[in-house]
Amino acid sequence: MIRAQRRPVDPPVLLSVAGTDSGGAAGTAADLTTFAALGAHGACVVTAVTAQDTTGVRDVHPVPRRSVEAQLDAVLEDLPVAASKTGMLGHPGVVELVAARLGGTRLVVDPVLVATSGAVLGDASVARAYVEHLLPVAAVCTPNADEAAVLLGREGTPRDLAAALSDLGCAVVVTGGPGTDPAGASCTDWLAHPGGPVRALAHPAVDTGNDHGTGCTFSAALAVALGHGDDLETAVARAAAHTVAALHRSSGWRLGRGRGPIAHTHDPIRTTGGDR
Repeated sequence: MIRAQRRPVDPPVLLSVAGTDSGGAAGTAADLTTFAALGAHGACVVTAVTAQDTTGVRDVHPVPRRSVEAQLDAVLEDLPVAASKTGMLGHPGVVELVAARLGGTRLVVDPVLVATSGAVLGDASVARAYVEHLLPVAAVCTPNADEAAVLLGREGTPRDLAAALSDLGCAVVVTGGPGTDPAGASCTDWLAHPGGPVRALAHPAVDTGNDHGTGCTFSAALAVALGHGDDLETAVARAAAHTVAALHRSSGWRLGRGRGPIAHTHDPIRTTGGDR
């Protein structure tokens, strides 16, 4: 008797819409390596080419909107995208394009407006386009407190900022807030659903200067979990665990002259607590 061979199960397809990072720490480099580490096939749409390293951004070359649209067409017309995430979009027209093409799907928006080094990657018109076009049609937005304040045009506690942003129509995770532990061993993310309560989600803090690409890694891991079918709270917990594990792996590295990269290495034999 000849047994029919079972067809391998396809991995979920995850899409990154972001800029490049020549230093390999953030942007599409972080997204694609995170997708792969968590069992997804990664596709990408490049919105900008940046020259950057651990010390800062040297140059930014925006990709024309028509090219961004052509890349989106190429991916969406050929691959079954389970979830997607955005990083640097750079221009209000690109923000509007992404909202029109990916709105209403499992879309994670990481509103990259300022680089780790302080370089501005999105001006006031870009922030306004996020608020008016993209956040109302996204599944979840993952700003840190500074990015949330820029989007809202005001300061506030991470909890208040999360609640206010969720009023725009998407769930919000304001990341990286201080924890309640006096020793600083934890930090807190704030999760808000539109019209719902705000929840504090604590996780271990990692004392390291090698954190370039942390936000990209977290949002990419969150998108993978949503693509696997996890509910939002489970997805946030998985993303936080994966990011904490990556920070631990790179905490002793000496790569670069500035803020070093979060680890994008992956041991297929010995997985971490954040990996599936």
